[in-house]
Amino acid sequence: MSRIPTIANPQRKTYPSDLSDLEWNLIKPLLPEPKRLGHPIEVDFREILNGVFYVQRSGCQWEMMPHDLPPYTTVYKYFQKWQRRGLWEQMHDKIRQQLQSELGTDE
Repeated sequence: MSRIPTIANPQRKTYPSDLSDLEWNLIKPLLPEPKRLGHPIEVDFREILNGVFYVQRSGCQWEMMPHDLPPYTTVYKYFQKWQRRGLWEQMHDKIRQQLQSELGTDE
């Protein structure tokens, strides 16, 4: 199985911080569902996460994100929104629980 992920924009190069297909399949169900009313979501959450992880792994400023990722303002908006809602902590806890269950180290 290749570590190279499938990306929404095939013209962009992959970065070491990009989610693999396996990682994406673990995280995707943990993301919020789109609301039924209002504007439809027009962004690719995988690319949003790739942008967040790029900044976190490289240590660059948001404004210095590569231009082939979504706009830094969009990525940062979702990062802040998910942080306020506690989504990062929830994702971490659920993934940790899944891993502990698979390893048989449940508390």
